[in-house]
Amino acid sequence: MASLQTSTLIFSFSSSRRSNTNAAIHVPKLPRVRFTVPKTATKLMLEGLQLGEPKHILDNDSYNNHSAIPATPTAATTQLHAILEAVADRVEMHNNIREWRDNWNTLLLNSINMITLSASLMAGIAGTAAGAGVSVSALNISSTLLFSAASGMLLVMNKFQPSQLAEEQRNATRLFKQLQIQIQTMLALHEPTEQDVKDTTEKVLALDKAYPLPLLGAMLEKFPKKFEPAVWWPKNIQSQKPSKPNSQMGKINGWSAELEEEMREIIEVVKTKDIEDYERLGSLVLKINKILAISGPLLTGVAAIGSAFVGQGSASAIVAVAAGSLASAVNAFQHGGQIGMVFEMYRNCAGFFNKLEDTIQATLEEQDLEKRENGELFEMKVAMQLGRSSDQLRELASRSASSRLEGISIDEFGCKLF
Repeated sequence: MASLQTSTLIFSFSSSRRSNTNAAIHVPKLPRVRFTVPKTATKLMLEGLQLGEPKHILDNDSYNNHSAIPATPTAATTQLHAILEAVADRVEMHNNIREWRDNWNTLLLNSINMITLSASLMAGIAGTAAGAGVSVSALNISSTLLFSAASGMLLVMNKFQPSQLAEEQRNATRLFKQLQIQIQTMLALHEPTEQDVKDTTEKVLALDKAYPLPLLGAMLEKFPKKFEPAVWWPKNIQSQKPSKPNSQMGKINGWSAELEEEMREIIEVVKTKDIEDYERLGSLVLKINKILAISGPLLTGVAAIGSAFVGQGSASAIVAVAAGSLASAVNAFQHGGQIGMVFEMYRNCAGFFNKLEDTIQATLEEQDLEKRENGELFEMKVAMQLGRSSDQLRELASRSASSRLEGISIDEFGCKLF
């Protein structure tokens, strides 16, 4: 009996031990995980708890904003941004004034022609009625007043040349937009310097001087004695002596002796062909505009005098009607054809080629090749401004050099755009 109890106890102990062993085998051993909290996050958490705003701690974007602090812009960058805002404002101002002056030209043209034609019609009716013995005093007075008003309005319109004023503002808008893009490109590509700010300021002031907004006191002369191209860029302080070929051999910063010679040939082509042609055309248009500006008011003045004497002879009515009709035709041709705008367009085109010449000349005068703009990039810019590819520009320079050696003038213009 005792032996049986002993066996039972041993069996129970063994079973209990086996079950404990199995239980220990089936229970997985959990790994120890160590969490590290960044010092910055801990600091932010404490600050958030102190401020009573713990919700920002778990916000990932807020954490990134705290950690990514923007760099302070330099003084030159801030100044250039201020200039950029001023340029954008000028673009808007010049565009608004351009629309106003364009409307001014259209409204004045239509009004003066309607007045002139109405006065001519009255003069014709008065002449016919006078032959029938009817009193034409009212028609005489009315036509005379209308012709006189048309003469005064034409004098003012020819003095200001609204179509030319609109073209000036159109060019100013385009050039200020161009400058705006240049500033934006400068800010995007590199950190601006004080010299960049100075150069940009000079460009803005030169544009303000070339295309003034006021009409009185600062308006450009509409009938100058001589045709002169527009100038909207600051003149280079460097000497205007002809540049000599650079003595450095090889290719440095994209520049070589061949490229310098190519640029000189382009200058010669532009000076002898493009600039001369636009100066000739500009002078011709200036003469035509002067003749038309005198003829219009003169014809309406003659018509006003003739209409005052309608009824005292058939010749006065004929003079009034003929002069009034011719005045309408002259006015339509001058202001409807926008001769002033054409003159300003030629000024701008000639100025474009002068600017291109100054830019190339100033670049070649810089003897330090590293300080120049990259030669290949400069060549591409010149080619694009002339409406050509770089290969076409080289071919043009080669033909120009060959023509000069043969003692003949090249029969090709430098620009293909206009």
